[in-house]
Amino acid sequence: MMLDPSAYRDLVARALAEDVGQGDLTSALTVDASQQAHGIVLAKSTLVVAGLAMAAEVFTQVDPATRFEARVPDGARCEPGDTIATVTGPARALLTAERTALNLLQRLSGIATLTRRFVDTAAGQIVVLDTRKTTPGLRALEKYAVRCGGGTNHRQRLDDGVLIKDNHKRLAGGVGPATARALAAGVGVGIEVEVETLDELDAALAAGATRILVDNFTTPDIHTAVARCRGRAVVEISGGVTLERLPELAATGAAFVSVGALTHSAPAVDLSFEIEPR
Repeated sequence: MMLDPSAYRDLVARALAEDVGQGDLTSALTVDASQQAHGIVLAKSTLVVAGLAMAAEVFTQVDPATRFEARVPDGARCEPGDTIATVTGPARALLTAERTALNLLQRLSGIATLTRRFVDTAAGQIVVLDTRKTTPGLRALEKYAVRCGGGTNHRQRLDDGVLIKDNHKRLAGGVGPATARALAAGVGVGIEVEVETLDELDAALAAGATRILVDNFTTPDIHTAVARCRGRAVVEISGGVTLERLPELAATGAAFVSVGALTHSAPAVDLSFEIEPR
């Protein structure tokens, strides 16, 4: 689940510039510059933590004299009242960094928490994948949060895999020609074909596809697709995937299920940052 700091240092700097502007006016007017403080990050709901290193980076960029200590690792499940991290240092710095640090932690922990719910519901029967439906500029962080929740990343970018979708098929003259053309190129990356009907599935298989994404299929049609693909291609389910429907989808024999909601619809978790003077 490692994430290179280069993936978030500049982002943290931009986020702080957005929030702080020319300075934290309220803290400067109400708190002595010499005041030291101790803060704790508390879980206010059941959650899975993600983004601790990013939160630590926020405090460090505001003031290198701050000391951030994670009390749990990313990927840990926490209950209301659990201490997630502690921070000590100049009180003004803690106040200035608070919102940006919490915003990152709440957003990424929300993704990890929702992902864990899907993974737990899948119960090992099917691999839960994310998608490219991420917040622009935050993909590396959001996909990291998916990993913290036990999910698996699909494509990071357009250059690390081929996924032939509806618009590609229309422009290439159909699923068969699109698939054949991509396979003939021999680009050395995985090639996956999205199909919307069983007829398209047959055309993709006839063209040599070895990974099929069945989009918005009914559960009976997914069973049919898995049977037709057996020994020829692996099947990924997409579209209309909910926690309530996941058990029946996991039982179809498909290998993967992709869930855009992991990143585009995960609600932020509830955290608080409580500061006391030292």
